[in-house]
Amino acid sequence: MPDTEKKTFIRKIRSFVRREGRLTRGQQRGLDVIWPKYGIEHDAGLLDLDKIFARSAPRVLEIGFGNGASLAEQARQHPEMDFLGIEVHRPGVGNLLQVIERDELTNIRVMQEDAVEILHDQIPVNSLDKVQLFFPDPWHKKKHHKRRIVQLEFAALLRERLKTDGVFHMATDWQHYAEHMLEVMSAAPGYKNLSETNDYVPRPDSRPLTKFEQRGHRLGHGVWDLMFKKV
Repeated sequence: MPDTEKKTFIRKIRSFVRREGRLTRGQQRGLDVIWPKYGIEHDAGLLDLDKIFARSAPRVLEIGFGNGASLAEQARQHPEMDFLGIEVHRPGVGNLLQVIERDELTNIRVMQEDAVEILHDQIPVNSLDKVQLFFPDPWHKKKHHKRRIVQLEFAALLRERLKTDGVFHMATDWQHYAEHMLEVMSAAPGYKNLSETNDYVPRPDSRPLTKFEQRGHRLGHGVWDLMFKKV
């Protein structure tokens, strides 16, 4: 292929910093022993999701699942759906793998890499019913706003991977980031805000309430959910 026809993807600004904490023995076992069964390596090939999950089903991608508690709960509640989780931090990946094995959750697969690169390299177009981004790093300092994952370019990338009527669901406990998300997604072509007031939505039952969030509510902290549909 001539150089003029090659399409090159370059990830210039990352939305995360790898902060590697100490792994517990169980987390390390998850990475060493359980990963080969439920983990997916990052490479340049498109994923065959029907083959990976051994069925055809609604597919949900969660970006930055933390310790995996919320994602595992969703998989328990919805065995008829398949979940693909992406997380860059090894302790969280190891923790979720332990839970998957313990609870025999056959409808979750895990990836450990930059979600933007995975979306670009490995997620087929029109393959996802839902993308979830819960409590991403808000990068609250103005000089760091460029690191926020929700940008117009990211919205366009997601839209290609979502099916028609597929939903991008975001949640944050930083009001300024919620306002940023709303501004970006309202300007992104090909999306419709599912909010009746054209801003935020009540937390849907599909997003489990975490212990972190419950504590925040007790302290009077707000949480903002946004849901945009591909049209």
